[in-house]
Amino acid sequence: MKSIVQPLDGVEPVLAAIKRARKTVEIAIFRFDHKGVESALRETAARGVRVTALIAFANRGGEKSLRKLELRLLDSGIIVARSADDLVKYHAKYILIDRRVLYVLSFNFTHLDIDHSRGFGIVTTRPACVKEAVKLFKADCTRVKYTPKHEAFVVSPMNSRRVLGKFLKGAKKQLLVYDPKISDKEMLGILEERAKAGVEVHVIGQVSGTPPYDVRKLGEMRLHTRTIIRDRRQAFVGSQSLRTAELDARREVGLIVGDASTVKTLVDTFESDWKKNAGAAKKAKALPRVEAEGESPVAASPQDIAKAVKAFQKELKPLASKVKKAVRNAVVQAGDEVLNDKSVKDTMKKVAKRAVKEAVKTAVKEARAALPQAVGE
Repeated sequence: MKSIVQPLDGVEPVLAAIKRARKTVEIAIFRFDHKGVESALRETAARGVRVTALIAFANRGGEKSLRKLELRLLDSGIIVARSADDLVKYHAKYILIDRRVLYVLSFNFTHLDIDHSRGFGIVTTRPACVKEAVKLFKADCTRVKYTPKHEAFVVSPMNSRRVLGKFLKGAKKQLLVYDPKISDKEMLGILEERAKAGVEVHVIGQVSGTPPYDVRKLGEMRLHTRTIIRDRRQAFVGSQSLRTAELDARREVGLIVGDASTVKTLVDTFESDWKKNAGAAKKAKALPRVEAEGESPVAASPQDIAKAVKAFQKELKPLASKVKKAVRNAVVQAGDEVLNDKSVKDTMKKVAKRAVKEAVKTAVKEARAALPQAVGE
């Protein structure tokens, strides 16, 4: 078992894993803008490896980029499935390589998370965990119910509240926690009870209320990981915060590990971050915002807007045939296995159909937005 520390290790372990794949790569995506990871997926598919991407149906402000990603991946011969919309979010980030190696990540496949945020990844070949991840990936691709059978594989909303509550309660001496915002009442109660029982509790992040233990903010970089280290012997790394929505209403995935070297890496990183921010207030770091520049627009008439939208729709007609061709290429690339897998094939058809509709809707909205609005509208 190994650990990945972001941004210390960069994206290299993930790229190397994808490039080493011989038979299959299965990747769950919530946010994605990293060209290096995308190139690795494309190149791996091009050499005959079956690559399947499970893409979240939505993320805040990023649906447009997800739909474009689907089209690019399909065009590269990659099988694309989209998560269902039965949960608030599909926020899990993990990769399966040849169904033998599992990478569970607390960071997205974005430059912000990989290069500028504190995040962790756990790499394991433990058969029980790999088996559970394979089951989950297939269930979410085909939109069937998943029931976890191994407590080291933590999945929201299936078993995370029970497993993480038990994990916290088991602390005898110390709990070191990275969490952007702890706010779930039950989890807050457990942490408070452990602190009052003499357990040393340190949190890097934010905690609701006035906790009876030390809390510090991560000052040098953005905090994104969700990590709990118990008694320096076991650790949880995953995508779920100790918040009600992430425990009960979203798809989140994490691992509980006991490998000594992995836990030591996590402890050392936590202690370094803790010391650096002793008594220091976190300085707000606003993300760069691109502002529109140029002269004030002149108002256009409703007729001008209608003509522009109509012209835009006409230009988009070839998109449908392009998507169909991309799906056909992906199926051919995958071979007989996917041709005989009706659930996967049906999911790809739905993705393609929705991609066309959503691309048209997005383009129409962009056309309207590009034109200045008529006075009185």
